[in-house]
Amino acid sequence: MSQAANAALPAELTPEENRVFAKIAWRIMPLLVLAYIVNFLDRTNVGVAALTMNKALGLTATQFGLGAGLLFASYTVFEVPSNLALYKFGARRWLARIMITWGLISAATIFVTGAQSFYVLRLLLGAAEAGFFPGVAFFLTLWFPAAYRARIYAWFLIGVPASSLIGSPISGMLLGLNGWLGFEGWKWLFVVEGLPAVLLGVVILAVLADRPDTAKFLSQAEKDLVARRLASEVKERESRHFLTALRDRRVLLMAVIQFTFIVGSYGVGIFLPQIVKAQHFSNTQVGFITAIPSLIACVAMILWAKVVDRTGKKIVNLALTNLLSFVGFVLAVWMSDNFLIAMIGLTAVVVGTSTARGIFWTIPPRFLGGVGAAGGLALINSVGTIGGFVGPTLMGVAKDMTGSSNAGLLALSGFLAVSTVLTLCLKLFIKDE
Repeated sequence: MSQAANAALPAELTPEENRVFAKIAWRIMPLLVLAYIVNFLDRTNVGVAALTMNKALGLTATQFGLGAGLLFASYTVFEVPSNLALYKFGARRWLARIMITWGLISAATIFVTGAQSFYVLRLLLGAAEAGFFPGVAFFLTLWFPAAYRARIYAWFLIGVPASSLIGSPISGMLLGLNGWLGFEGWKWLFVVEGLPAVLLGVVILAVLADRPDTAKFLSQAEKDLVARRLASEVKERESRHFLTALRDRRVLLMAVIQFTFIVGSYGVGIFLPQIVKAQHFSNTQVGFITAIPSLIACVAMILWAKVVDRTGKKIVNLALTNLLSFVGFVLAVWMSDNFLIAMIGLTAVVVGTSTARGIFWTIPPRFLGGVGAAGGLALINSVGTIGGFVGPTLMGVAKDMTGSSNAGLLALSGFLAVSTVLTLCLKLFIKDE
């Protein structure tokens, strides 16, 4: 985190609390952010790989979209069990297990030979990754108070646009290794970007502490301060048991909201390289061009999170991010003949959906606690993650049917309109400070 971020710490924290939570953030957040960058890159780099992989494997747009989305089908099935396992075995062991298995499976994509094997590998990758994000979201509630979380989640979730900012140019260049040592470029992409997850898994196992009271880098006085601060927080009526959380209408509404904006996020994220490639850019140029929206999103996420922390208006700001994405989709379709303006619209989509993630995950901890938080957060994310299946699949089918990306983008805009309305409905059940 930057000095500017530390300088704007919430006023209700004492100077000593500011110091301790900043110390914790500096110790655990760089590793978690790096892990999420690698996680999200391994989940979405298939979009860049498709520039040459689809032709090599004979995949249609529909087959590619289905395969890209199947990751989220298995991810959804294993999400809740994985997060309950994390609650039982501890974050250090379980997050390390997730990273090591997903890294190996991602690298194994080089053995894909056609549509069927592509589907199988994507299903295995989704099962391996299940539980990573909600697991970290739950983990962070054990370390940071509510006044700190919008900024902390924003720093963690910056891994989403950062993965494209860093990964898109690298992926584009890796495609240029085509033929080196007898391997196609898209295969180098999966190996080079998959194995770092395995190494990070080993580091997490060695470095991470499950809770503040087991952290060797904190003194006993600092551990007591963290415990007092977290215990003093006043929450909404809290669901602390797994089954209670599953029946909580707030949990269900949050799940549907995340589903709608995730449809738009992955629909654009997976197909953006192909949209840009249609303008006859080289693969390397595509990598750099698609990194631009992510660069802007990285800055916007941090600045918007500071506004949310200062005002406390989480629901209103979440609605505004979804509205921004809706407007971006409409602009991209309306001005599709003008590449520059269409890219401005798609950039607005990336900024809106990326920023929405950071704001969204500050809301559930207000009414979820204990194993209810572990299961509830996983349920929200598992239902929401189905959007990762729907978005790319919808884009692929629409492209094959119409020969253009516009029909798919227009359909995605409808999901963001629904997301905006449903977010405002949250005000009926949750107080917007």
